[in-house]
Amino acid sequence: MSHTIALVDDDRNIIASVSLLLESEGYTVRCYHDGSEALRGLTQDPPDMAILDIKMPRMDGMELLQHLRKTSDLPVIFLTSKDDEVDEVLGLRMGADDYIRKPFSQRLLLERIRTLLRRLEARQADTTTPAALSETALIRGDLVLDPARHHVQWKGQTVDLTVTEFLILQGLAQRPGHVKSRDQLIDIAYGEHIYVDDRTIDSHIKRLRKKLRDTDSDFNAIETLYGLGYRYKDA
Repeated sequence: MSHTIALVDDDRNIIASVSLLLESEGYTVRCYHDGSEALRGLTQDPPDMAILDIKMPRMDGMELLQHLRKTSDLPVIFLTSKDDEVDEVLGLRMGADDYIRKPFSQRLLLERIRTLLRRLEARQADTTTPAALSETALIRGDLVLDPARHHVQWKGQTVDLTVTEFLILQGLAQRPGHVKSRDQLIDIAYGEHIYVDDRTIDSHIKRLRKKLRDTDSDFNAIETLYGLGYRYKDA
């Protein structure tokens, strides 16, 4: 099945390189150079997902996402060149599915796209019931993770996670009781040879805990070992 991806960025070099990459993978790509133009196009003819730059003239990615979320749950990945994580946090709170910092690995971008599209297909097929769990589903007490459908449940309730949050949780839950260092979690979430500041992992863990505690205020399965890293509590 061919998917259509909207690419919104005022940097024509990024537009050219990323659209070429996506087209070589069989995706149909629609390109926009500013948020106002993109809003018209995405509203009139919605794609399957969108990749939005945060910093753009006329209408930035934040404002564009805000407009889109009024009528659509379109999967969205933010591209950001800013060092300040405030924009990333705001973007996730506003409904972005994930974000990638510039400069980024094309392999990483492709993996994020594939994961979000698999999740989209699962939602459309309504395959997120316990009976439809895949053979690769991971069950740890009250936690159920289904990598094939990017689906997470805690005590029977669905928890919506970004791709990065999902990968971190999966990495921790695969070996309960074993400590994962920040460097190991960076490799799990971003792949080797991708530089990410340690604080980024801490921020992801913080948001991951918050989402799970919003579901269950007593959630405490992710433990911090100061100076070492994190681990999933052994039941």
